[in-house]
Amino acid sequence: MTKRITLRQSQLVIGFGPGAMVDLPTRSVVIGGLDLWNMRERDTWRVVPEPRAVAVLEALLRANGRLAEDKRLTLRTPPAHDEARTGTGEPAGVEARIFPAWFVAREAEELGEVRRRRLVRWRDLDPRGRTDLIDDDGRRIAVTPIRFVAGCRKGHLQDIDWSYAVHVGSGTTERCTQPLWMEERGTSGDPSATRIVCGCGAALSLRDAQADGRFGKCGGRRPWLRTPEPTECGENLRFLNRTATNAYFPQVLTVISLPAAEDDLTRLIEAHWDAIDWVATAAEMTIARRANPSLRAALDGWSDADVVARIAQVRAAGQQTLARAPKVAEFDLLASGLAEIGVDAPDARLHARTLARAAWDGDRPRLAPIASAVAVHRLCEVACLYGFTRFEAAPTAIDGDLEDLHIAVEGAALASDLEWLPAVEQRGEGIFLRFDAAAIRAWLARPAVAARGELLYRGWERWRGNQAYADRLHFPRLAYYAIHGFAHALMTEIALDCGYPATALKERLYAIVDEEGERYGLLLYTASTGSQGTLGGLVAVLPRLGAIAERALDRLALCSGDPICAEHDPDTHADERALSGAACHSCLLVAETSCEARNLYLDRALTVPTIAVAGTALFAE
Repeated sequence: MTKRITLRQSQLVIGFGPGAMVDLPTRSVVIGGLDLWNMRERDTWRVVPEPRAVAVLEALLRANGRLAEDKRLTLRTPPAHDEARTGTGEPAGVEARIFPAWFVAREAEELGEVRRRRLVRWRDLDPRGRTDLIDDDGRRIAVTPIRFVAGCRKGHLQDIDWSYAVHVGSGTTERCTQPLWMEERGTSGDPSATRIVCGCGAALSLRDAQADGRFGKCGGRRPWLRTPEPTECGENLRFLNRTATNAYFPQVLTVISLPAAEDDLTRLIEAHWDAIDWVATAAEMTIARRANPSLRAALDGWSDADVVARIAQVRAAGQQTLARAPKVAEFDLLASGLAEIGVDAPDARLHARTLARAAWDGDRPRLAPIASAVAVHRLCEVACLYGFTRFEAAPTAIDGDLEDLHIAVEGAALASDLEWLPAVEQRGEGIFLRFDAAAIRAWLARPAVAARGELLYRGWERWRGNQAYADRLHFPRLAYYAIHGFAHALMTEIALDCGYPATALKERLYAIVDEEGERYGLLLYTASTGSQGTLGGLVAVLPRLGAIAERALDRLALCSGDPICAEHDPDTHADERALSGAACHSCLLVAETSCEARNLYLDRALTVPTIAVAGTALFAE
C-alpha cells in the first residue's frame, strides 16, 4: 500500500532526513537514504553550486571512510514533486519504509488496575489493510506502532526482538510461541510500571530493558538503506524511544555563499557552474553550449574566449577561498570595510553595505567594543546534510576550524555508495557586527576575566571527561562566550522590533585566532526558502541598533532567576550545564534552531555585570 506525505525540501535536510523516524496516523516510517531518493527526473532537482561546502565535506568524509578517494561530491536539492506532471513513471520523491515492525493493539483489556494490550508483528496484521489485527473472534482491532526500538550511538537502528528480550536469561533454548502483551500499571509513566509479558509468564519491565547491554551488540542495521553496515559496529545496542528528541540529531554544515565578483558574466558562470566546471578551452566551451540549451541561452552575447577567461578567474578565486575555513572567508569579506559588498540585484547571493557609526546609532560608550556594522541586504545560506547521530548530538564547530567538524562525521551514513549530498539554499538578510580586536585583548587581560575563565574551564573539563571524543575537544575562547551572550540578548530584543519572530532569527559567531590575526564578529540573520527572508525587516532596525543593543544589555543584567542563575557554578555539574555560567531560560537561552551551539557556551557575566560577579563584563557601564 502506497501513501504520499508532503515535506518541504528544507525539512529533508534540517529535520527529517535519511534515518529519521516519522509518525503517520496508522504507522511509523523511517525516511529512506539517498539510495531510495528518486533522482532520475533531472528537472525535479538541481545542483547547488557551493564549492566551499563541497571542499570541506569531501575532506571530512574521506577521512572517515564515507567517501571513496576517486569520487567527487555534488550538492543537490531534494527532488520536488510536481502535481501537474503526468506519465507512468515513478513520481519524484523519497521512499520511506515501515519501521518499526512491531505494533500494539489500541484496544486494551482492563485487568484491575492493569491495562493489557496485544503485541504483534507487521507480518501478522490483516493483509487486506495492514493496519488492523484480527483477533480470535474475527474482530478487527486497530493497532499503533510500538514506541520502543533499539539503536546505537553511531546511528544504527533496529527492531527489538521482544520474544528474545523477554526470555533472555531464562535458560530456555527454544523460541517461545506464546503471544506477547504490553501491560501498563497506573498512570505514573514510570518505566517499571510498563512490562512486556509473554503468555508463558516471562516478563520484562521497561526499566530493565534500558539497562546497558540488555540487547547485546549492534549488528549495524540500517533500515533506511538497502544494506546493513559492511563492517561490524561493536557498539552496545541501547533502548530508544522512537519519538524522543534524542532519536535523531541531523549533522548539517551551513555556509554563507560568497560572490566571486560583481558583474553579470561572473554571476551567470556561478549559476551554471555544475555544467561548465570542466571547461578549460574555447573549444570545450563550444561543446558545453551545444550540449546545454539553457547554458547557451544564458551566455548568449558573450564569446567563448571571454567566458573561458572568466571561468579561469572564478576558478583561481575559488582556490584562494577554499584554502580558508568557511567562517574565515565569510568574516574576511564582511569585515573588509568595503562600502559595497556584492551587487545589488534581485538574484544576488550576497549584497551588503558597511555603515558609518552614526548610521547605526553606535556613538555610545557602552558599545565601544563594536568596531563596525554591516547591513546585509541579501544573503544566501547553503545548508547541507552529511550524516546524523542518535542518543548524543555530535559536538559543533565553534571557531571555524575544520578540525572541529572532523568530530561530527562519526555519524551514520546517508547512502551505501555516497556520490552526492542533499542541500538547500535559503535566502535572507542580516546584520554583521565586527568587534574591535584591541578591545577584546584589553578585556581578556583583566584578572577578573581570567578568574572567570578558570571557573568555566573547570566545568568544561568535568564535562569533557564523559565524552566519547574527549581527546579532540577544545575549550572555547572566552571571547566566544561574551559575544555569544550578546548575540542571544540582541536577537531577543530585535525580535520585538523587526517583525520577524525570534525563532526565525539565527546567529553565526566568529571568534577566530590564527597566524593571520584575530577575528571577532557576529552575524544575526534570517533565511528561508523563496524570498520571504529578504523583506527588509531586519536591516530596517539598523538606524535604531544602538538603542536596541543598550536595552538588550540592560535586560541581561538582571534575570528573574537571580540569584540562583547568577551564582551558578559550572564546576558542580558533569552534564551540559557544566558548559555555561550564568545562563538560563529566563535570560539567555533561545530556540535551539536559532543558536549555532545548541544553547551551550553561554555566560552573561562575561557580557554584562551581574548581581554576583563584577569586573568581568565586555560591555561595562
